[in-house]
Amino acid sequence: MPATVPQSTLPLVVGTSALRKEAPEKVTGQARYIDDVVMPDMLWGVTVRSSVPRGVLKGIRFDDGLPWNEFTIATAIDVPARNVVVFIEHDQPLLADHEIRHNEEPVLLLAHADRQMAELARRHVHLDVEPLPAVLTIEDSLAANTLIHGTDNVLKRVEIVKGSVDEAWAAADLIIEGEYRTGAQEQLYIEPQGVIAQATPQGLTVWGSMQCPYYVHSALVALFGLDPGAVRVVQTETGGGFGGKEEYPSIIAGHAALLSWKAGGRPVKLIYDREEDMAATTKRHPSRTRHRTAVSRDGRLLALDIDFVLDGGAYVTLSPVVLSRGAIHAAGAYTCPNVRVLARAVATNLPPQGAFRGFGAPQSLFAMERQIDRIAHTLGLSPEEVRRRNFLHDGLSTATGQIIHDGTNLDSLLDRALYTAGYHEKRARFQHENPRSHIKRGLGIATFLHGSGFTGAGEKMLGSVAGVEATPEGRVRVLAASTEIGQGTNTIFCQIVADALELPYSQIEKVQPDTEVVPDSGPTVASRTCMIVGRLVETAAVGLRQALVQARLLKPGFSVAEFEEACRVWHEKYGPLKSYSQYRLPGSIRWDDKLYRGDAYGGYGWGAYVAEVSVDTTSWEVTLENFVAVQDIGRVVNPVLAAGQVEGGVAQGIGWALQENVVWTNGRMENCQMTNYIVPTSVDLPRIDVQFVEVPNALG
Repeated sequence: MPATVPQSTLPLVVGTSALRKEAPEKVTGQARYIDDVVMPDMLWGVTVRSSVPRGVLKGIRFDDGLPWNEFTIATAIDVPARNVVVFIEHDQPLLADHEIRHNEEPVLLLAHADRQMAELARRHVHLDVEPLPAVLTIEDSLAANTLIHGTDNVLKRVEIVKGSVDEAWAAADLIIEGEYRTGAQEQLYIEPQGVIAQATPQGLTVWGSMQCPYYVHSALVALFGLDPGAVRVVQTETGGGFGGKEEYPSIIAGHAALLSWKAGGRPVKLIYDREEDMAATTKRHPSRTRHRTAVSRDGRLLALDIDFVLDGGAYVTLSPVVLSRGAIHAAGAYTCPNVRVLARAVATNLPPQGAFRGFGAPQSLFAMERQIDRIAHTLGLSPEEVRRRNFLHDGLSTATGQIIHDGTNLDSLLDRALYTAGYHEKRARFQHENPRSHIKRGLGIATFLHGSGFTGAGEKMLGSVAGVEATPEGRVRVLAASTEIGQGTNTIFCQIVADALELPYSQIEKVQPDTEVVPDSGPTVASRTCMIVGRLVETAAVGLRQALVQARLLKPGFSVAEFEEACRVWHEKYGPLKSYSQYRLPGSIRWDDKLYRGDAYGGYGWGAYVAEVSVDTTSWEVTLENFVAVQDIGRVVNPVLAAGQVEGGVAQGIGWALQENVVWTNGRMENCQMTNYIVPTSVDLPRIDVQFVEVPNALG
């Protein structure tokens, strides 16, 4: 915990909508994304991919008529060390060398000084593949008639047990069943995947659009067999991620680096166009959830039996952590004495699925919310009342047995959301509208929780480190691997440090993530950047200030000029002025990863949403008329950025529900263009009224 900081004479920045640090460069076009970067003697890389979902690679043919001697060509045999993308499981090859497990699987790489020539050449390489039976659905994978992974096609299994579900059935007034499905969803970040790599036996550097530089670093060390100190990864300005640039950049970075390695160290730029990005990269996992729920006549949950299945695609990638989060959230924001969750991620011959905003929780929470509505309808109760009778409150336990003590109040969140939306008045009015009208109106509600940070002891295993550095001039630089991908990392870290050091916000800057410069703060995922790394940054800032005080260079109540003078003297006497902080698991958190019992997360976010919808029963056009989102996310560091995050998440949820539809044909995304994969525009979205209720969390 950071030391107590005396009240500053400067106004606090945390809690205000400070200007985004990178805003001027972005709005004036000065920000340099990876495709803006050009290096001397640079080659352009492209990827040759499989066009079948499963098979055996028999050979590679090159058409006559092209100057193949001008190209750098790389296959699996050229990987210097291990032909595997190191991650949770080491099952995915960088380049397929024998077995083809999905459409768009990379097999061969080409590079040429002329970008158009590289694109042309890609069309004149042919893969001879002997097709094998493919598994393309969850049901086919579970049937295990065709094995593509292990003995049962299961990539990961999680079981959660609380109480005794089987004994609860006899006491139930009703047993209600339901099955719910969600499809894949494309992250559709505004900037496609892209990197530049320069690789020699002496060292390797990759610059690119990414969320997690140290993930890429670990993958490159294994692929090339280099000492970690010889590998450098630099995040360039990144145009969105949403989870899609979490683990996938390890693959494209490996491809570009391999081409550079074979080209004698010439830099290689590898940038996907939109079609390739959508067809080849990861998506939100499709899901199937089956609920069997024992309830009393007054709407109380007595037992939840949940079968939750994700389509993981051809390789493990992030499926274990996506499944874990989905399983833990499957019982929703409700208390129930008896819970059984059987969760599985299964292998198919689709391209591997990965992370997407909320990763796993949106799939299972959607199913739980629909089941609650089904229970309400069956019992003749209102959806509001069934939720209220089962809400988690402080002192009650989740499905994993975690006792809630967040201080949140879901009843009050729901009260505020319903009042803001005019829910009761509108619902009564809609029930008395002309029954002959072809326009039908309704309101839907949802309540939920969302765990912040890595599950259980995950943060302890990461052991994240963050720091701050003061220059001789008294400017302060935040040292963290957490990336800015549009969500506001640069800004909120600077706000936190400004308050901790009692300095102007303008005096703080965030260093661009570079594995040669910043420590490993863990990945920019899982709602952990502000809660976990933000606390580390704050602690490091307080430590830096204490160092100056202990050296008798500062006194309480110092001015900005005195801080700058103290930094100058420190550098003259002692050299660099840096302070670091490493994550330590609070003693209050207990988690059993084998039994999935205990404190799954250090803190939760809570929400209550209301959607007002009209449906034209002639055209079946759905129009969202209004949307209210009330959130408890703890302390709001920057209200404008926080509201923007909620608005963006709501927009993606609306798109997933109403417009976005991944069309699979023989295991390939057929509609991999922005003309036929439709996402909401501003015209399709209603006003999204975002309101925050601040209940600060002691651990973040």
